[in-house]
Amino acid sequence: MSTTTAQESSGRANQKRRTHAAIVKAAADLMLTGGEVTMPEVAKAALVSEATAYRYFPDLASLLAESMADTLPDPAEAFAALADSADAAVRVAAAAEHLARLVLARAGAVRAMIAATIVRPETATRRPGLRFALIEQALRPWADSADGETLGNLKRDLSVVMGAEALFSLMDMGGLGPEDAVASIVRTATTLTRAALPQGR
Repeated sequence: MSTTTAQESSGRANQKRRTHAAIVKAAADLMLTGGEVTMPEVAKAALVSEATAYRYFPDLASLLAESMADTLPDPAEAFAALADSADAAVRVAAAAEHLARLVLARAGAVRAMIAATIVRPETATRRPGLRFALIEQALRPWADSADGETLGNLKRDLSVVMGAEALFSLMDMGGLGPEDAVASIVRTATTLTRAALPQGR
């Protein structure tokens, strides 16, 4: 390969990386507005054609999965002020509120990912799964002392009430405003935890 050809090849590769990065950043920026995120809007924000965006990402869900992963904080941040807490319900409440507010801040993108999962269940693995990481982190102090079956059941139960689906159901079908929906999720998660792990054990 001649020097000129190698330089051209390297230039094309660099351009592809820049275009990929621009599309991901555009999606992440739109995501953080909380509004609807569509491929045409992402392409417009990235200054590329919609066809180009689809060459890099086969569908909106795959783009959102990558963009969302880049914007999510470390699960440990939810417990920064609770490092020494001996109350499982307090830790779970913090995790539930933390997750709900992250979802609200990215509502349009999260709705799009849920919709994609419903239509194509095989894409569910693309979703970040932050709720599970937060639940694990919240209950980690009791991993060795609590009954394994009890803890496993609690984790599954919490994954139902702490998910984005529950938040949107409370808002869309239950008629609750965002703050009341968050409060409901926190209250339910706390109640489940106190019933399973009484006295914060």
